[in-house]
Amino acid sequence: MSISNKHLKTLEDESIYVFREAAAQFENPAILFSGGKDSIILVHLARKAFFPAKFPFPLVHIDTGHNFSETIQYRDQLVEKLDARLIVGSVQQSIDEGKAVEETGPGASRNWLQTVTLLDTIKKYKIDAAIGGGRRDEEKARAKERFFSHRDSFGQWDPKNQRPELWDIFNGRKNPGEHFRIFPISNWTELDVWQYLKKENIELPSLYFTHKRKVLDRDGVTLAYTNYIELHPNEKVYEKTVRFRTVGDATCTGTVDSAANNIDDIIAEIAASRVTERGNRSDDKRTESAMEDRKLQGYF
Repeated sequence: MSISNKHLKTLEDESIYVFREAAAQFENPAILFSGGKDSIILVHLARKAFFPAKFPFPLVHIDTGHNFSETIQYRDQLVEKLDARLIVGSVQQSIDEGKAVEETGPGASRNWLQTVTLLDTIKKYKIDAAIGGGRRDEEKARAKERFFSHRDSFGQWDPKNQRPELWDIFNGRKNPGEHFRIFPISNWTELDVWQYLKKENIELPSLYFTHKRKVLDRDGVTLAYTNYIELHPNEKVYEKTVRFRTVGDATCTGTVDSAANNIDDIIAEIAASRVTERGNRSDDKRTESAMEDRKLQGYF
């Protein structure tokens, strides 16, 4: 076994261990599924962790209503293939019920509105462990997370009051109304993810590979032009060859210039990059502490 494969096997074993601990300690765990590469790997690891049993977790998708069509198509095909239960939390429903206020103007996005929908969905379905694909290399706020990340009865996270995880011992004890976020791939890097995707021959949405699409430039980010985006004065829509390093709400997920149409090309591209994958997310640029502010309120 090569050094690279040994490294990936170590990460895989660690993640599977975390999955099994979550299944053992919680009554109603679920996987937070965005349709992005990290949540796709979570599904793959969960299948491995409990094979040959039926896929053990429902998939929870918080639907902003501003999704890429490729993401929804991939999600539905995967759910059918797994014969899994799909739970969809609707941001539009939260807006209709007055629980969230739609942003207005050219820079409007629903990404920040996901928090209330996520917390309502967790409460409605009594999910006591929401398993997510957060990785510590993505962003400085996520670097503070534990594998088992406690949330209080309001769904909030306190980075200064986390439980130690010495010797891979996880403390999932909680009071009524509290829950945990579980991050099995915390120690993976973006490069690890792509090397594992190649090794395991995992299918991905076409968004991750180079393609031509209509785009616009805004605040240093090249966004895909969709019906959800209101143009600023003097903004121009043009066609460009791009791909996505991360997949999220279409109004804030930036593209990257790329000719990479296969995983080997993407691995080479990432190895040479000096910008993190979230460097092209406009929602992270609103404030210096944008991600941490959202996490403190209950965001993923």
